[in-house]
This record gives sequence, C-alpha cells and structure tokens, in this order.
Amino acid sequence: MAWSVESSPNTSRRPQRMEPTQTALIVPIPEAEEAVGGFRASLDRAASWGVPAHVTVLYPFLPPQQINEQALAVLRETFAGIPRFDVALTHVDWFGDAVVWLAPQPDRPFRELTAAVWQQFPEAPPYGGAHSDVVPHLTIGHDADKPVLSHAAETVAAHLPINAAVDRVRLIAGTPDVSPWRTVCEFPLGNPPPAATGTGLQAVSA
Repeated sequence: MAWSVESSPNTSRRPQRMEPTQTALIVPIPEAEEAVGGFRASLDRAASWGVPAHVTVLYPFLPPQQINEQALAVLRETFAGIPRFDVALTHVDWFGDAVVWLAPQPDRPFRELTAAVWQQFPEAPPYGGAHSDVVPHLTIGHDADKPVLSHAAETVAAHLPINAAVDRVRLIAGTPDVSPWRTVCEFPLGNPPPAATGTGLQAVSA
C-alpha cells in the first residue's frame, strides 16, 4: 500500500491512505481461485492490487469522484434487469504471446453486462475504447516469459472445466500498482425467467 505523509501540529508524522484514482466493474469468480490463484499472485498485476480472480465487465469505469448515489442507482437498476447465470471456464486461450486467460462459456452474458453499462455510461467505453471487440476473459498471467506463461496454462488446464454461478457485479476502486483496491458496492443480478412447466396444449388439456 502507498501512503502519503502529512505533519500534524505536534510534528508527528501520520500515514494516510492514497485516494483511489480509478474504478472498475468486475464479476469475481471465486470458484477459479484454487486453480489460478497461485499463478495470478506472481503473473497478474491485478492480483497484487488485491483484485480477485474475475471477468472484467468494464474498466476503467467512472472516476471515483463521479461515483455518487445517482450513478449507483443506475447501476443497481441496470444489473437488476439482467438475469443471473451459470458459466463454465472451459479452455485456456491467449492474446498473442503476452496474455494467457480462461475462456468463459457462454460469454454472451458477460458481453451483455458490458453493453448494458456502456449504454448507460457512454463516457466510459471499455478499456478506454482501445479494443473494437471486448473479449470476456479471466486472466491467468501476462507479460512474463512465454515458458512461464505456458507452464501456468498447462497446469490450470488440468483443472478445467470450472463451473461458476454468476449472481452479482462488484464495483471496485483503487490506483493501478497500489494495493489494495477496495469494494465500493455489489449489485445483485436479477432472477432468471421461470422455467416452462408445460406446453400450451398440455395446459389446455388439463
């Protein structure tokens, strides 16, 4: 953790926590921690910030000073309108040779979460608009020697598939390379549509 230091009137030096400079919306995947946690600790910068294994919904989101009750209410309503869902991390994939990650299937619900937030907050495009296609993924590691990342990929692959239940989105705030990021709020997803109990013909015949 980084600290700023200010002097008090009695000349003592008192540490203060650095204020966050960014926010992000993520879906934590605790079911993946056993498989990826050890590798993320040394291969994923976000792990050193205290960010858990996750799939990103939108980063960077609004500046922290813009996270007010109105923004939280919009997020709460937006996510409540999207049903919770089940997902499986089915295989390892790569962005070039620099990033190794786990692919969630289906990935459409994550894309819908991102699109829904972006629609409500067009001033906060995913990854600052750097990518034309935002691919849902859970990072294992990045920017290390290829043999190191390949070893992580092979080891994690032995744990697949990993099944997970997604029922909430987490808003976190912090400063890159400063640990830990903190949870600001969690937003429950909505209830799934009721399962059909029978066909129309059965209902008429009953």
